[in-house]
Amino acid sequence: MAAAQGHLSDGPDDADGEGSPSVFRQAVAGLQGVRLRPEIELDATPPPQRLAPFSYALEAAVVVDDEELADGRLILLHDPAGHEAWGGTFRLVTLVHADLEPEMAADPLLPEVCWSWLTGALEARRVPYGAPSGTVTRAGSHYFGGLRDREPSTRIEIRASWSPAEPPAGPAGQAAAGSGGGVPDTAAHLAAWCDLLCQIAGLPPGGGPEAGVVTLPQRRDPQSR
Repeated sequence: MAAAQGHLSDGPDDADGEGSPSVFRQAVAGLQGVRLRPEIELDATPPPQRLAPFSYALEAAVVVDDEELADGRLILLHDPAGHEAWGGTFRLVTLVHADLEPEMAADPLLPEVCWSWLTGALEARRVPYGAPSGTVTRAGSHYFGGLRDREPSTRIEIRASWSPAEPPAGPAGQAAAGSGGGVPDTAAHLAAWCDLLCQIAGLPPGGGPEAGVVTLPQRRDPQSR
């Protein structure tokens, strides 16, 4: 079990985050104490300060036998005034990457497949979300000179963001009659994101409705810890 302990970015009038809105504090609490697969190491990282009035960030790595197979960052953003492009007051932003076998990276459908892993992970967890956007990038490296003995490597990177669905808000920010503004199920979104991270690392499915999942082979020379 890994628990997320994080940092709040400076709010508009509060440098230590203690004056952040109740719904944001509850959303952050949803990210803390989530049970994770044993291969996942999850830690807090300082969040960006200018993407939204309030933010919270986590970084994670998939580690097997002291070898790091994939890593990523997940950022929770909150703007109490709402954001037209988000369709609400919350947004999740991620960066995930891993090294691939060169032959796997040559697959012309790889970007589409990797993007489907993100949406598929959310849908498999039955997590409601909206306004997804992002990029999938693959980059190959060839080594020369003193590094010429290294085999060519290829890296896949997913940059994405989506809006977690917000239930109607009652007086305390909980679901009630109304029109949005409540606390999204951030724990479920974190679990889905960890599923994506394990999938891009090439791990076999670890529970949940995973039928039809295709995973990447583990990279030839994973990074030692």
